[in-house]
Amino acid sequence: MKYRIGVDGGASKTECILVDGHGGVAGRVTAPGCNPNVVGTDAARRVAAGALESIQASIPGGVPNGGIEATLLCMAGPGGFWRDFASALSGFGRATAVDDSLPVLELATGGGPGMVLHSGTGSFVAARAGSDGASPSPLDGVRYAGGLGWRFGDEGSGYDLGRRAIARGILEMQGWEAPSGLGGLLREHTRLPDAGAITRHFYREASSNAEIAALAPRVLALAAAGDAAALEAANGSALALLGLAVTVGGQVFPGGAPGAGLSGPILTHPAVMPELIRRSPFPLRAVEGLPIEGVRRLLNRL
Repeated sequence: MKYRIGVDGGASKTECILVDGHGGVAGRVTAPGCNPNVVGTDAARRVAAGALESIQASIPGGVPNGGIEATLLCMAGPGGFWRDFASALSGFGRATAVDDSLPVLELATGGGPGMVLHSGTGSFVAARAGSDGASPSPLDGVRYAGGLGWRFGDEGSGYDLGRRAIARGILEMQGWEAPSGLGGLLREHTRLPDAGAITRHFYREASSNAEIAALAPRVLALAAAGDAAALEAANGSALALLGLAVTVGGQVFPGGAPGAGLSGPILTHPAVMPELIRRSPFPLRAVEGLPIEGVRRLLNRL
């Protein structure tokens, strides 16, 4: 039996699948995040290598000679780093490293023309053009925008939503904005009493970016419950990512974008998605399936 390995490596987690000769998933492994921009290059290399060794070890009866014919790495972070990592792999067949946008773009378009807006810990927009409805390879003709990381943007991401909520909550505590659920959320989350202490807390914490992103689900819950400030933060963050997608669509599809998929729990949230659909100049739809399913489909089409 010949096998293929697929990896979806992001900031929050690294997922590996083992695909058998029939295209079915024969094994799964989940490891911590491996984005070099977040965890550092040494840790990223160690996590990815460990995940690959674990999925390789899951092959029933061990790995026959040449049993792994291909490995597809769909990774967040510097492409050059992951291409070097892939070229150094031994025993994993033909190893290819591509951007982590490819799996969700595959889910959104099935290899044809179109776009996807993705929001997780970070965010990005990916697009594929094509006049005949398909590219020669699912890896060809892909354009990527955003994904700048928490220091420089990532509008629509968990981090950006948390950042907006914290800024609004602190202004409430200073008396410059009307009270909302965000001020109480910050006090409860940090267990600190006032704006100054909360500001110092987030600037002092070495891992404040992860802590800020972790607030996103609670902000979305407030938005769904009707909190106007939380809803404004959620929609403002998501609409900023839509603005980038409109720019990308206008350049990649001069005749008009055929539509885009929305991927991730923020963009598809019931408190957010209707406003995106209302404001978008092209059709939007929720993407079905997790990114690792997009990796499996790419493996089967390569």
